[in-house]
Parts: sequence; C-alpha cells; structure tokens
Amino acid sequence: MLATTISAAVLNELKAIVGDDGWLAAPDDLTRYLEEWRGLFRGRTDLVLRPATVAEVSAVLACCNRHQVAVVPQGGNTGLAGGAIPGLGENAEVLLSLERLNRVRSLDPVNFTITVEAGCVLERVQRAAAEADCLFPLSLAAEGSCQIGGNISTNAGGTAVLRYGNTRDLILGLEVVLPDGRVLNDLSGVRKDNTGYDVKQLFIGAEGSLGVVTAATCKVFPKPAALSAALVTLNSINDVVHFFQAARDSLGDDILAFETFPQIAMTMVEQHIPGCRSPFSGPHAWYVLIDIASQREQTVVDSDLEQFLTRQLEAGALQDGVVAQSGAQRSAFWAIRHAISEAQKLAGASIKHDVSVPVSAIPAFIEQASALAAELAPGVRPVPFGHVGDGNIHFNLSQPETMEAKAFLNLWEPMNEQIHSLAMQLGGSFSAEHGIGWLKRNELARLKDPVALALMHSIKAALDPNGIMNPGKLL
Repeated sequence: MLATTISAAVLNELKAIVGDDGWLAAPDDLTRYLEEWRGLFRGRTDLVLRPATVAEVSAVLACCNRHQVAVVPQGGNTGLAGGAIPGLGENAEVLLSLERLNRVRSLDPVNFTITVEAGCVLERVQRAAAEADCLFPLSLAAEGSCQIGGNISTNAGGTAVLRYGNTRDLILGLEVVLPDGRVLNDLSGVRKDNTGYDVKQLFIGAEGSLGVVTAATCKVFPKPAALSAALVTLNSINDVVHFFQAARDSLGDDILAFETFPQIAMTMVEQHIPGCRSPFSGPHAWYVLIDIASQREQTVVDSDLEQFLTRQLEAGALQDGVVAQSGAQRSAFWAIRHAISEAQKLAGASIKHDVSVPVSAIPAFIEQASALAAELAPGVRPVPFGHVGDGNIHFNLSQPETMEAKAFLNLWEPMNEQIHSLAMQLGGSFSAEHGIGWLKRNELARLKDPVALALMHSIKAALDPNGIMNPGKLL
C-alpha cells in the first residue's frame, strides 16, 4: 500500500541522498513543477528531488521503494496530459526532476550516435549534433524547454516523423533506473543486436511508470546539404491529401515535413503572436508547409521544388504558394506553424484532441469530427492542424463565441469520447504523440485492445510490484 503521508525521517533520508543543492521544499520554489502547461492540472508535493548523478537516482528509488513512497519523474514539464504532475490522486508523492542530469556524454560522428543524459533540453541535443556536422531530427514546438528523457518517456513525435520516425525510432540504447534502484545499462550504439527481448522498448512511451530513464544513446544523421521550404494554399482538406500524395511521388524522401492548418489557425496566430504574419494578401481555406532536406546541391533542390509547385499550380491543385528565399523566411514559415497552440490558448478556452488516422482517412475524420463537435457545442470553432505526412491531426476545438469558457470546458469528456471513438473507428489512435498521462487513462481502459491492456498491467506488476512509479498515470 502506497504511503498517503511521508514521514519526516523519510523526507530527511531523501534530502541527504541528493545533498543541499538537490532538493526543494519551499512553496514558491515548487510552483513551476506543479502546473501543467495548459493549466488543466495543478498538483501538490512536499518535496522536489533534483539528483545530479545516476547513483543518486538509484538511491532515491531504492529508498522510495523500501518505504512505498510514490515517485513522479518529470522532464521539462511541457506535457499535455498531466503525466508529469504529482499529487493528482490520494497518494503522497515526491517529484523527481531530471534537470540536473544534463550532460552530453559522447558523440560519435563515425557511428552517427550521440549519448546524452535525460535532463538535456532537446534543443541542446540538436545543437550538439549540429556542432559535429550532424542532425538530430527530433523537432517540436517545445524543443527549447522539453527534455530528451521526457521525449523518450512519451515517445514524442513532432514535425519530422514522416522522414525519421518517432522518438522510438531514434533510440539505440537506454540507461534506466528500475523501481528497486537497480540500473539497467543498455547504452549500446549498435544497430544490430539480436540477443533476445529488446527490453529498452518497454521504457519508451511508458511515461515513467516502469522506471526512470537517465540517459540514452540516440541516432544522428548526416547534416543536410540543402534545405528548402514552401508555404502553399489549397481549397480543401481533400486537396491537401491529394497534394501530399503528389509530393511524395515527385519529391520522395527529400520531404522532411508536411504540415497543414486552416485559415482560422492563421487568423489566431496573426491576432495573438507578435511578428507572425501570413505571406499572402488574403485568407485561404487551407495551408500546407512543405519542408525539404537533401544531400544534393541547393540549386538542384530549389529547382525541383519550384518545378513541382509550378506543375501543381498549373493543374489547379494549388491556389497560391511562396517558396522560402532564405533561411530566415523558412524559419518564419515554421514560426507560424509552431505558434498555433499558443495562439489558440490566447484566443480562449479549447478542447484538444491528439489523434491519428490513416492519411487517406484524414478528410473523412475532419468532416465527421467537426459535425460531432457541432452537435455537442453549436458554434464551436474547429482548429484541426498537424502532421499530414504521418496522419497525426491535432483536432482542437475553440469555444463558441456565444458560450462561456466554463460551460464549454464542461463538455471535455463527452467531446473526447465522441472524437476518440471516431478516430478508432477509422483505424486510428486516440493518442498519437501526447501520451496518456492522467488525462486519457480512462480512455485507454475503454478503447485499448483488452489483451494488450492486460499485458501492460502484467509488465507493470512485474517491474514495479509496489506500484511506486507514477501511480494513476497511463494505467
């Protein structure tokens, strides 16, 4: 049975393990660890632990396991499902922040691998790879504050999944502290290791429920010789999907990302995010940001993209388009795309869905989901955007202008139930990249294959028999 209170003796033991610089307990110091980015979850804890070594993490978990004290691991606290917020249930929980485990341990440009500690901010991992003329391709809006350990624990997706896959596809080895304090040292940088179960996979996407990832050996790739991007406009989401198919046929694996968003998203960004402006003179139904990365010469890449877009314009598949003429303009296009979530937050209350469906089913999903949402909240403003190339649509809904925010947010659960069920019916998933956390645990129980769910419970029981790791989250 997990402790509902933590004795002073145990708190002092934990503080002694991490030293004077490794813990926080004053209310003002705890604030930034206790609230989820969207403000949906506000947690509580008596103690934030900030270990600086793997040995300290091991000792902390061994102590908590011995005293049956729950532990909530946290990276950059950029999650959107409450998975890293402590104290949402009845247990007394300590928060384990990995922010001080933040070294780049090694980089092997010949083997194309980088080994980093879990607390490394994603942007720093990208920068370390770039300094060795390599590319670490994981990229998402929160990359300036999210940590690689959190990315691994949620199997983060981001904008380059089409080309490089999810975080899972970028991991060769992990170092993990198990709930009893034992350390799994599997930081191998080899790509072929056929020696039985690939146990590191258990911890990728486990949301801290099976152990604490402390380091990872990740793949890096040759730095692209040429980058090119274009922002184009289309009449409908059907046109977007057909345009994607044509782009894949013409440009192949040079496509790094293929993102889409509707006019309402552009309007919100222009209204709420200083410096972000559409390069077009008027509104358009849909926008696509297509990003190209290649080892070929820049002039060849630019020419191929421009010729493809010209053919599409002449065929009537596109309305208009702008090819980035510089790195700064390419960055400006991406700034619009990355600003959508923040802009929608500033535009009022929103109910969000992180779903995926087969690319071919995206138009049907958006049409049917919009209709379902309108039945529950007449006047609702759908803001669907995301990663067309991998079928991941962030089907976000902004409150009707005639409805109070509180009344709209009270529709969260029935709205989720309808939209998630639709995604599953179309052969998709109700959680594409944000994870389950606290927010979607009931949906996991409702929608996950029963056999798969039973296996997940069995794995949890085997690795964490006392249930100290992130209780109430995921399962």
